[in-house]
Amino acid sequence: MKIQELTKKYDGKAVVDSVSFEIPKGKVISLIGPNGAGKSTVMGMISRLIARDGGAVDFAGKDIAKWKSKELSRRLAILTQTNNVQMKLTVRELVAFGRFPYSGNHLTGEDQEMIDKAIAYMELQEFQDRFIDELSGGQRQRAYIAMVIAQDTEYILLDEPTNNLDIYHATNMMKIVRRLCDELGKTVILVLHDINYAAFYSDYICAFADGKIAKFGTVREVMNKETLSGIYGVDFEILEIAGRPLSVYY
Repeated sequence: MKIQELTKKYDGKAVVDSVSFEIPKGKVISLIGPNGAGKSTVMGMISRLIARDGGAVDFAGKDIAKWKSKELSRRLAILTQTNNVQMKLTVRELVAFGRFPYSGNHLTGEDQEMIDKAIAYMELQEFQDRFIDELSGGQRQRAYIAMVIAQDTEYILLDEPTNNLDIYHATNMMKIVRRLCDELGKTVILVLHDINYAAFYSDYICAFADGKIAKFGTVREVMNKETLSGIYGVDFEILEIAGRPLSVYY
């Protein structure tokens, strides 16, 4: 996937300004930056949830805008920050939505098998007949990830998957993200506010500031005090923990 000169304006002001980068396949790529830096807007344009004002997103050799929705949903899945389901659904019924691009409302035996695998992978068997609104925040997030796994796409886009989770559940969510890549071969692009989660669980980081890319590269290329201090406007120190450069700021 290649993002080329992506631009978005609101009220005449560019919130995303000529952003270009390439997403390495089979890796975890985190988009970081302060509030208003443009990272979630870029994610929205990549997934076609937000209309772009300029530029292109090349997906498998074709502009993503030219893909038919059903075909694209078999290749790319998106999980946004707000996943408020209004219907009274069980976990299994929610996960089954992941098979909609393939079979619609007429689930096949193959669909049921994929649903079973997704539920088992996220260790939700004992909760599969529980209603979503009866689950804890962490369990609910796992159910949504199971739905994405059932969708069986090459690319998974997650907009702030640790939002509103405590440290325990947020860390488990990031471990799941890593497993999606390492065990299932997915390319995962996610927006994160916590730069240490990005550093510890990503392969590449794309750092945004003022609607532009401040730095794109490997974790070590981005996680340095000069880059981070320039982006966030506070002083950083970088520590080496478990073979990863992690930050403290003051």
